[in-house]
Amino acid sequence: MKPMARLGVGIGWRPEIAEAVERLEGLDWVEVVAENVCPGHLPESLLRLRERGVRVVPHGVSLGIGGADRPDAGRLAALGERAVALGAPLVTEHIAFVRTSSPALEAGHLLPVPRTRDALDVLCENVRIAQDALPVPLALENIAALVSWPGEELTEGQFLTELVERTGVRLLVDVANLHTNRVNRGEDPAAVLDSIPLEALAYVHVAGGVEREGVWHDTHAHPVPPVVLDVLAGLRERVDPPGVLLERDDDFPEGEELAGELARIRAVVEDGPGGAVRLRAPVAVREEAPGPVAEAVRTRVGLGQAALLSALVAGTPVPEGFDRQRMRIQSRALAAKRASVVAKVAPELPGILGGPESYRKAFLAYARRRPMAGGYRRDALDFAEHLLIRDLPEDPAARRRLTAWWRERAGARPPRRIVRWARALAGRGGR
Repeated sequence: MKPMARLGVGIGWRPEIAEAVERLEGLDWVEVVAENVCPGHLPESLLRLRERGVRVVPHGVSLGIGGADRPDAGRLAALGERAVALGAPLVTEHIAFVRTSSPALEAGHLLPVPRTRDALDVLCENVRIAQDALPVPLALENIAALVSWPGEELTEGQFLTELVERTGVRLLVDVANLHTNRVNRGEDPAAVLDSIPLEALAYVHVAGGVEREGVWHDTHAHPVPPVVLDVLAGLRERVDPPGVLLERDDDFPEGEELAGELARIRAVVEDGPGGAVRLRAPVAVREEAPGPVAEAVRTRVGLGQAALLSALVAGTPVPEGFDRQRMRIQSRALAAKRASVVAKVAPELPGILGGPESYRKAFLAYARRRPMAGGYRRDALDFAEHLLIRDLPEDPAARRRLTAWWRERAGARPPRRIVRWARALAGRGGR
C-alpha cells in the first residue's frame, strides 16, 4: 500500500464559518460535506482557498456503504463529480448504513453495521463497487454509536483489518468516535489503535461532544475535550498521521476559538515521537477477485438492519438482544436531530408555527411514528401536509401561511381536505 499524501492540519469547511476559515493562519486543508456543494457552483470561499493552495476533500454522509443494498450509482457518480470539481486527492465516507429499501426508511443519521461475517462480506463488496466507480481513492471512517448489535463475531480491530486486507480501502480514524464508543460501548481506544492497520491511515478526525447521564453524545458542537486529545496523542505515539482535521458542525464559536483549537491539535501532532513511528508489519491486500455475495446474505443483513431502523424511527418493537434504554435514547436523538435539520432546511416553519418551541413540539409529535422516507426537504413538506390535513395549526392565519408555503414548494395540488378547507375559508371571506 502506497504512503498517503500529506495533508497537514485542517478544519471542516462550513458556510457558517467560511470567513473565519479563510482568516485562519497556517491552514493546510479543509474538508467539505460532499452533499452540501454543487460541482458547477462551488462557493466562492472554497474557490479562494483553492487558489491559495489549500486542498479540499469531499466527505460524504449519505452513501450508506454499509447497507444491505449495493451502493446507488447516482450517489457514487455525484461523489466522484465533487472530487473532480474540487481537485481532491481522495474522497471519504463512513462505515455505516443510513437507510433500508424494504421497508423504505431513512435514518437521517449514521448507524453502525453489525460486526459479523455476513455484514463484512456485504461491506467489502460494496466498497469494491464504490472503488471501481470513483475517480480517486476512497477512505472510510469509523463511526460513533449509542447501541451495540447482539451476536457480533468480530472485534472492531478485526473487522477493520479484514476490511483493509480484502479491499485495500484507506481508513479515516475519528478519535472522538473512539472515545464515544469507549463510553457508550465499553471499547478501549488503545486496543482498537493497537489492532488496526495504521499504515492504511488516510487522515484523522477530531471533534467535541458532551456526556449526559453516562452517555457520550458526539455533537460536533462543543470544544474538543482533553480526553479526546489524549486519544489523538495515543494515535500519534503509534503513527505520524498524514492529516488531522477539526470538525465543528453547530454552535460555531468565534474564529479565535477555532484557531485556538487548531493550535492545540497541532501541538499534539507535533509533540509526537521524533522521526518515523515504527509500525507493525504492513497489512497485505489480497489480490484474488472474490465471488459475488449471495443474495441470501444481503437479505439476512437487510432484515436485521430494517428491524433496527424501524424500531428507532417507526416505533416498532425493539429487536431481541438490543439494550432497550439505549434504543430509546438513540430514537429520541434521531428525532431531535431530524427536527433541527428540518428547521434549517425550512427555516420558515418555526415562524409559521409560533416559534421554535411550538415547532419542535409539533414536529416531534409528528415524527414519533412517521419515519422519514426521503430527504429532509421532503420531510419538511410531509410535516406541513400532515398538519394541514389535521386542520393545524389552529390559528387560521397560520394555516393560510402554511398552505401557501406548502403549495409553493410542493409543486402540486394540496391534499383534498386542504382544498376543501381553503374553499370554505374563501367562502367565509377569508376570516
